[in-house]
Amino acid sequence: MLTIISTILTVIGAINWFLVGVAQFDFVAYLFGGAGTIGARIVYVVVGLAGIWLLGVLVANRGHIDDSHEEPQH
Repeated sequence: MLTIISTILTVIGAINWFLVGVAQFDFVAYLFGGAGTIGARIVYVVVGLAGIWLLGVLVANRGHIDDSHEEPQH
Protein backbone atom coordinates (compact mmCIF):
# COMPACT_ATOMS: atom_id res chain seq x y z
CA MET A 1 0.00 0.00 0.00
CA LEU A 2 2.85 2.37 0.80
CA THR A 3 4.32 1.77 -2.65
CA ILE A 4 1.03 2.69 -4.32
CA ILE A 5 0.72 5.90 -2.28
CA SER A 6 4.36 6.72 -3.02
CA THR A 7 3.79 6.18 -6.72
CA ILE A 8 0.79 8.53 -6.74
CA LEU A 9 2.72 11.21 -4.82
CA THR A 10 5.74 10.86 -7.10
CA VAL A 11 3.55 11.25 -10.20
CA ILE A 12 2.00 14.37 -8.67
CA GLY A 13 5.51 15.73 -8.07
CA ALA A 14 6.51 14.89 -11.63
CA ILE A 15 3.50 16.72 -13.01
CA ASN A 16 4.34 19.74 -10.85
CA TRP A 17 7.93 19.76 -12.16
CA PHE A 18 6.60 19.44 -15.70
CA LEU A 19 4.47 22.54 -15.13
CA VAL A 20 7.49 24.38 -13.70
CA GLY A 21 9.59 23.46 -16.72
CA VAL A 22 7.01 24.12 -19.42
CA ALA A 23 4.94 26.97 -18.02
CA GLN A 24 7.06 28.32 -15.14
CA PHE A 25 4.08 27.55 -12.89
CA ASP A 26 4.57 25.82 -9.53
CA PHE A 27 1.12 24.45 -8.73
CA VAL A 28 2.07 23.46 -5.17
CA ALA A 29 3.35 26.97 -4.44
CA TYR A 30 0.19 28.38 -6.00
CA LEU A 31 -2.03 26.24 -3.76
CA PHE A 32 -0.19 27.20 -0.58
CA GLY A 33 0.61 30.85 -1.29
CA GLY A 34 4.29 30.48 -2.12
CA ALA A 35 7.09 27.93 -2.32
CA GLY A 36 8.46 28.92 1.08
CA THR A 37 5.23 28.45 3.02
CA ILE A 38 5.06 25.64 5.55
CA GLY A 39 2.27 23.88 3.60
CA ALA A 40 4.23 23.85 0.34
CA ARG A 41 7.40 22.73 2.11
CA ILE A 42 5.53 19.84 3.72
CA VAL A 43 4.20 18.76 0.32
CA TYR A 44 7.71 18.97 -1.19
CA VAL A 45 9.15 16.87 1.65
CA VAL A 46 6.39 14.25 1.48
CA VAL A 47 6.74 13.94 -2.31
CA GLY A 48 10.52 13.70 -1.93
CA LEU A 49 10.18 10.96 0.69
CA ALA A 50 7.83 9.10 -1.64
CA GLY A 51 10.46 9.25 -4.38
CA ILE A 52 13.14 7.97 -1.98
CA TRP A 53 10.82 5.12 -0.94
CA LEU A 54 10.31 4.14 -4.60
CA LEU A 55 14.06 4.29 -5.20
CA GLY A 56 14.47 1.87 -2.30
CA VAL A 57 11.82 -0.42 -3.78
CA LEU A 58 13.63 -0.41 -7.13
CA VAL A 59 17.00 -1.15 -5.52
CA ALA A 60 15.56 -3.90 -3.34
CA ASN A 61 13.88 -5.48 -6.36
CA ARG A 62 16.92 -5.00 -8.59
CA GLY A 63 15.16 -2.53 -10.87
CA HIS A 64 11.81 -4.27 -11.07
CA ILE A 65 8.53 -3.04 -9.68
CA ASP A 66 6.71 -5.82 -7.85
CA ASP A 67 3.72 -6.67 -10.01
CA SER A 68 2.60 -9.71 -8.02
CA HIS A 69 -0.66 -7.94 -7.12
CA GLU A 70 -1.90 -7.78 -10.70
CA GLU A 71 -5.01 -9.66 -11.74
CA PRO A 72 -4.29 -13.12 -13.18
CA GLN A 73 -4.52 -13.52 -16.94
CA HIS A 74 -7.35 -15.80 -18.20
